[in-house]
Amino acid sequence: MELSRAAGPFFYTDTALNFNQDHFQLFGLPRRFAVDMAALDERYRELQREVHPGRFATGSDAEKRLSVQRATLINEAYQTLKAPLSRVRYLLESAGIDAAIETNTAMPADFLMQQMEWRESLEEAGESSNPAQLDTLELRLRKDMTELYAVVEVQLDGGEGEAASGTLRKLMFLEKLREDIGDAYEQMES
Repeated sequence: MELSRAAGPFFYTDTALNFNQDHFQLFGLPRRFAVDMAALDERYRELQREVHPGRFATGSDAEKRLSVQRATLINEAYQTLKAPLSRVRYLLESAGIDAAIETNTAMPADFLMQQMEWRESLEEAGESSNPAQLDTLELRLRKDMTELYAVVEVQLDGGEGEAASGTLRKLMFLEKLREDIGDAYEQMES
């Protein structure tokens, strides 16, 4: 991407950094859940080099601001696509599907029962300072999360947005549990 001076301040001649562009377009990736992480990382580094604020240190204030705004957009898009949970949410939101994350906490009874069992196991492991019990819980959780990500991928690719939003809510519960396991490990270490 080159900057050119035409009747005023620099502007980007490449449309790859259009502020209205979706994250997948920005990185030149197909719009789907499965992302080629190596391609995402490579394109991220390319884009960051092109818009790095240091390249515009001698430019006008407007050029500097635009560079910072574009670098911020690239960083936000990268972080969104890099993390599976945020990528699911982004795909749903950009397709106009409200996952009702804040208002819809309804879950299947068997999923809620499993959550209660995991929470009890987490509490027991923490109280007994048993890292092996945490390891077992974390392995089971990773397996379930991997399975749910496979399900949500099929749902998203198949245009089943409402089903995918339910799976997203489950994944959010599991992600919170994963964070709590990490906290329990830290407490055991201190």
